[in-house]
Amino acid sequence: MEWTDTGIVLGTRRHGEANAILELMTRAHGRHLGLVRGGAGSRLKPVLQPGNTVAATWRARLDEHLGNFTVEGLDARAASFLYAAHALYGATHLAALCRLLPERDPHAAVYEALDVALDHFGDPAAVAVLVARFELQLLAELGFGLDLSACAATGGVLDLVYVSPKSGRAVSLAAGQAWRDRLLALPVFLSEEGQEGDTPPSPEDIDAGFALTGFFLERHVYEPRGEALPDARRHFIAAVTRAIARVA
Repeated sequence: MEWTDTGIVLGTRRHGEANAILELMTRAHGRHLGLVRGGAGSRLKPVLQPGNTVAATWRARLDEHLGNFTVEGLDARAASFLYAAHALYGATHLAALCRLLPERDPHAAVYEALDVALDHFGDPAAVAVLVARFELQLLAELGFGLDLSACAATGGVLDLVYVSPKSGRAVSLAAGQAWRDRLLALPVFLSEEGQEGDTPPSPEDIDAGFALTGFFLERHVYEPRGEALPDARRHFIAAVTRAIARVA
């Protein structure tokens, strides 16, 4: 068995004295692990930092085997993460989200969204939006997607400003006014209407976006596993909020 693909490093763990088990999010083969001979050595260690993009060839005698990776660095973006707390926490959080996906299950859209988010850590406001959208997309990939296309009560597509915590469907301003204290806020940048917009979100919008995605991640993904929302997520939100305030 053999294939070659582009992959984003999610993490490594040492295997023996000089080798490493590499975890990649690949474009066409999903989240995939393999042994890299010499992966713990000084030559390859900088290449295998979380967030870097590599060209990888995987070989194994049988498909169910761990197999071996040979890798070549394509984009060493991880070096730039060292100087920004939100980038370090963000890369850790994104990798952990990818680990929620079944191994070797292709998710090309997740790969593309991950690649875009990692490329925007230099812009705190932009990456906050991209990470929140990534969480929304991951919910959909796991089978818990929200329906933000139309109002659950009226079927209308305008003024969608709330989300029902029960159904995960959007609710318009008029239809949700009487129950607004029981509904979750839907910031424009997470709505279908706002996906193509370039207007920077306010700090309140960013808080609302992460509150929305966090509610459904906790309910559908982490609580059933007996886990809380990850610390890296909380640290990322705090760090990126501070970074946005400094830029402003």
